[in-house]
Order: sequence, then C-alpha cells, then structure tokens
Amino acid sequence: MIYLLMGLIFVLSLVVQNSLKSKFAKYSKMSLGVPMAGRDVALAMLQQNGCNDVQITSVSGQLTDHFNPANKTVNLSEPVYGTNSIAAAAVAAHECGHAVQHKVGYSMLQLRSKLVPVVSFASNTVQWLLLAGIMLVQITPIPLYVAIALFASTVLFSFVTLPVEVDASRRAIKWLEGSGIVNGQQLAYAKDALHAAAYTYVVGAIGSLATLLYYIAMIFGGNRR
Repeated sequence: MIYLLMGLIFVLSLVVQNSLKSKFAKYSKMSLGVPMAGRDVALAMLQQNGCNDVQITSVSGQLTDHFNPANKTVNLSEPVYGTNSIAAAAVAAHECGHAVQHKVGYSMLQLRSKLVPVVSFASNTVQWLLLAGIMLVQITPIPLYVAIALFASTVLFSFVTLPVEVDASRRAIKWLEGSGIVNGQQLAYAKDALHAAAYTYVVGAIGSLATLLYYIAMIFGGNRR
C-alpha cells in the first residue's frame, strides 16, 4: 500500500511541477500595465511595508527566488529580477511577503527558522543513521529510532512551511491589488501563478510524510520478522 501511495505522489509531483512551469512560462510573457520589473515591484512593496533594511539581489537559475532572513535579502532569479511580467510581479511580491512576515514576527516563520538547523543536521545524517541502524539492527535498534526522529523533524518542517507560503502569497496578492500594479484579469493570473506554486509545497509535504511512513513500516516491519 505504501509503495502505491509513494508512486501516486511521485506522479502527482511531476504533474504539479509541469503545471507550475507551464503557468509561469505563460504569465512571464504577459506584461504589466505599468513599467515595473520584478525588482521595482519588490522595492515598492518593501518600502510601503517599512522593510527599508531589506536588500534586493539577483540570483542565477529559474524559480530560485527566496527570502533570506539571516541577511535580510530578497533574492530574485534573473527572469524575475529584470522582467516586466505578471509572473515576475507575483513572485517578487511573494518573496517580499516573507520579508514582511519577518518584520512583523509572524509566528510560523519564526518556527520554521528555528527548525532550519535541525533539518540541516537531519538531512546530512539520516541516511548514515539508517545505514548504521540496518547493520546494527540485531544489536540495537537505537540508530534506526534516532533516524526516524530526525526525519520526522523534516516532515514537520514541510508542514510548517505550508502556512508560511500561503500567508506570503496572501500578503502579496493583497498588496498587488491595493497598489494597482495588477488589476482585473491580471490579478486573477497572479493568483493562479501563486496557487500553482503553493501546490508544490503541498505535494512536497505529503511526499515527506509518505517517506516517513515508509521508513517506519520498513523498520518496525523488519523488527517483527
């Protein structure tokens, strides 16, 4: 059953990723009614929300946009940073939504930030612990239990990320609508782009939970034999 679930999640992930890329390709060709690139949208939103200490930078890659609370930077991918489009405006505003969350002390963002060191440690050690646990399972199951606990922290991180991303998109849409940068059908397209991005986090969270269940079934199923 667990293998079927993981297979379905894998297929769903491919569908969602392809949908996201397709929609962003479509909306990246639609210009705004105002002469503003992604960096201009980001600057305007940051200033109007009092985030004057946040810097805007350009990073390589596609869909690599992110907000870094450690050094207070909104990092926009090259296609977003210098492009006038609905997709660029939506992405730039979304990342600035994270900056606003940081400024107002949004609780779920704070929780996610606290989980980052744990998740980083888990990502680097879980596979080794699982390997050690399998080799030592006849002696002690402790490494396997520790691996499960650490991987569970990454699952928690995935689910904490969901409200953080949804809230950032909500702030982005609200600001874009109020600023007049997008309106009418353009606003609907911006919402559609951000919703498509949100689905990737949903699928990712479900996938991480399925993997955790697989590990648990593998470990405890093996212990019963």
